[in-house]
Amino acid sequence: MIKFKVSDRYVILLNLIRAIKMIMSLDEIFDINKPIIGVVHLNPLPGSPLFDGDLNEIIEAALKDARTLISGGVDGILVENFNDKPYEKRVRDPETISAMAIIVNEIIKNSPIPVGINLLRNSAIEASSIAYVTKAMFIRVNALVENIETDSGIIEAIAPKLMRHIKKLNAKLGILADIHVKHASPIGNRDIEVIYMDIFERGLASAAIITGKRTGEAPDINILKLLRRINRGPVLIGSGLSLENLGILEYADGAIVGTYFKRDSNVNNEVNQKRVKIFMEKVKLLRKKNLN
Repeated sequence: MIKFKVSDRYVILLNLIRAIKMIMSLDEIFDINKPIIGVVHLNPLPGSPLFDGDLNEIIEAALKDARTLISGGVDGILVENFNDKPYEKRVRDPETISAMAIIVNEIIKNSPIPVGINLLRNSAIEASSIAYVTKAMFIRVNALVENIETDSGIIEAIAPKLMRHIKKLNAKLGILADIHVKHASPIGNRDIEVIYMDIFERGLASAAIITGKRTGEAPDINILKLLRRINRGPVLIGSGLSLENLGILEYADGAIVGTYFKRDSNVNNEVNQKRVKIFMEKVKLLRKKNLN
């Protein structure tokens, strides 16, 4: 019997995933070193408590932020229903799902870069369905292989249902999955490095996301260093990255940036082109340094 090393088994698993054309790797989504994904935080959608009744205004604001991110030089866009507070564990309202699909489709029609979806709080199946019909390239999943306690209630890991749903759709999609996601506490006592390995080996994710405890807070650099040593799969910084702490990007394979790109670093403001451009210029310098 042939015996495989852990690293060999991991390579075989990745090749199997790619062979069945279901999950895209991070490199397939972004053909660049350390991709930066800018966030379009949507205004309250139909079906959410704070919706004001004007979908066209929501679409225009989203397109404006998307255009600003693109002109600023980001490598991808993540569309998120950030203002649908308080968040449901899974979005079931047809009007919310329909509105999200319309907005994502409009952004994709006007975007030369990959677009993804985060349908809070953990509506990964709905997000993957929207991605399928709009041709979005990836989704973000807050609870893929771990159960978490949140302000929305107890949320169960969605990986088993999600992967079967994607298989049923015959879709090919990137899965960016959080570990110990912000605004939540993990249930159980599995070490973070175990969950990190499970994200890829059991959850079939494209990349793991590490965040701080709250929106706009950076992750613990020691966790990034730990996961870099294990090196089971790509790690993205999911919150709190700014010009001031850009050096921590050295220990990650990319980042999702929302708050810092907003005017005055206020998550409720519009995206500021100057902030995006200056940030991306620094990222380009960091990329060159890593290649030398």
